[in-house]
Amino acid sequence: MKKASVCSVFLFIVFAAVSVQAHYGMVIPSDSMVMQDDARTVHVTASFSHPFEMIGMELVKPKIFSVLANGKNQDLLGSLKQTKVMGHTAWETDYKIKRPGVYMFYMEPKPYWEPAEDCFIIHYTKTVVTSFGDDEGWDGELGLKTEIVPLSKPFGLYDGNVFQGIVKMNGKPVPYAEVEIEYYNADHKYEAPTDYMVTQTIKADGNGVFTYAAPKSGWWGFAALNEADFKLKQDGEEKGVELGAVIWIKFEDWKSK
Repeated sequence: MKKASVCSVFLFIVFAAVSVQAHYGMVIPSDSMVMQDDARTVHVTASFSHPFEMIGMELVKPKIFSVLANGKNQDLLGSLKQTKVMGHTAWETDYKIKRPGVYMFYMEPKPYWEPAEDCFIIHYTKTVVTSFGDDEGWDGELGLKTEIVPLSKPFGLYDGNVFQGIVKMNGKPVPYAEVEIEYYNADHKYEAPTDYMVTQTIKADGNGVFTYAAPKSGWWGFAALNEADFKLKQDGEEKGVELGAVIWIKFEDWKSK
């Protein structure tokens, strides 16, 4: 089921009054490709925001914050330190890369109550870092409640390259899933021609596969939104839950000699 079926009570009012902004869980590392001559510590920041318009929201300490690498899962929750992103509470950690491999950082936040949409939001968010020339396992799954599994390498992409992924819920593809895409406007120096272009929306095919070509270098967030098969209580009343499968991908510029 689509996002509109989850958060419906106040949507007409929101659409009539202002442009609707997309929410994104964010897990952003200092680098997506660690080479032999690079610093071997990756700084990872977790936050919650409207990334193009650079409007932050509060992120309480996540329920889960971990990294999967070389077949082993490491809990990083205890290493998180509170910080600020876009003026709101966020979390950060420094992770030392000790050996070649693919490192999948991921977060499950605590449910976020969004009164404007009359529902809870939980964004299962991940990003992938490769190191020292080893890129095996980049298409692995974390087994999250909902997840975007990459069909293109989630690193080493030029701007203009195509990124493909498959949207899954409970381990199964989601046919015709809706995917929202937004640019992390980190320097706040870009402006969309119209509000319609702040968040772009595409649909997956019948196998849950979507395709997108990024028009600019930088970090891009892909969020597949679906209705949870459970509800949570707010003020004693059961409310719907929007589950987001979010992946952050960095697209790179060509380098001049």
